[in-house]
Amino acid sequence: MKKLILGLAAVVALIVGYRGAAVHAADTWQPVATLGTSLTTTQKSGTLSTLESAANVTNPSELTVNGDTLVKYLNPSGSTFTSASGVWSSALVQKTSSGGINVKIVDYNGTNNITTITADQYRNAALTAGVTNANIFITSAVRIDGSGALAGVYAAFAENGDKLNASQIDAAQSEVNTLSGITSANKGKDGYSDKQLNNAVAGAKQQMASQSNNGKQTLSQNQIGNIVDSQLKQNNLTNIITNNQRTQIINLLVKVQHSGALSSSDFKAQAQQLASSIQNSAKGLFNKLSKQLNTKANRNFLQKVGDAIANFFTGLLDWLKSLI
Repeated sequence: MKKLILGLAAVVALIVGYRGAAVHAADTWQPVATLGTSLTTTQKSGTLSTLESAANVTNPSELTVNGDTLVKYLNPSGSTFTSASGVWSSALVQKTSSGGINVKIVDYNGTNNITTITADQYRNAALTAGVTNANIFITSAVRIDGSGALAGVYAAFAENGDKLNASQIDAAQSEVNTLSGITSANKGKDGYSDKQLNNAVAGAKQQMASQSNNGKQTLSQNQIGNIVDSQLKQNNLTNIITNNQRTQIINLLVKVQHSGALSSSDFKAQAQQLASSIQNSAKGLFNKLSKQLNTKANRNFLQKVGDAIANFFTGLLDWLKSLI
């Protein structure tokens, strides 16, 4: 009995110790400010102050993002950065225990200087790269596309011992390039918004995770195409996204699947949270889309009923004429 008690005590101690270690690991994930190497001393101070104020933190650990960082994280997806490339866009990353992935692009001295990547594109890319439950703040002292800040996000996780999968980062960067390109091509087009596109992609990721049983089965390109078509329809983009852009999205999601992103136990839930958050951030837009889709569905149904009735009476009239 004494040995049994001692054995149980050892097991309890082991479990407590493990849980304590897990909690300790979560507690020690320090907020990281990733600062572009090209910032002047004044710009660096202003950037850090801007990010700290937005995130409501003080004295985060600092990480310099330089050309080598861009080469490491962004070039595998086709970018052509060099060690001498300049970096200005910066980020502050906070790990959270829940809440999904949240991104806020913060004005620098009253101006949004991130010219290309949108907050929702950052969020979708972070999801694909394997980020879970994090608050990310982005800013830049000069007008720039924002790639340096995204490389900084990946580096911030590595700094805290959460090294992200290289294949997923590659897919995430392809995603940024694809979605930003589609949004740029459709800029100003009536009925299009970046939020609709990113909601469609987040919804597609969620569907892919469900249909593949969290990556246990491989979806065919045709299956992924059907998912994309469903999401484009739900977001009222069917008649706006071109066939070429549709193919780009399908190819992107095939790459996301091949990266192993769907295999994460958190991926489906994080994708669902992302889609819900995008919709909540633009309730007016998505409520309007829902009403438009319902109206179209009702009109199509009534049109089919009307056609059936017209065809019936036409047939009946033709039959009566045949008897005369």
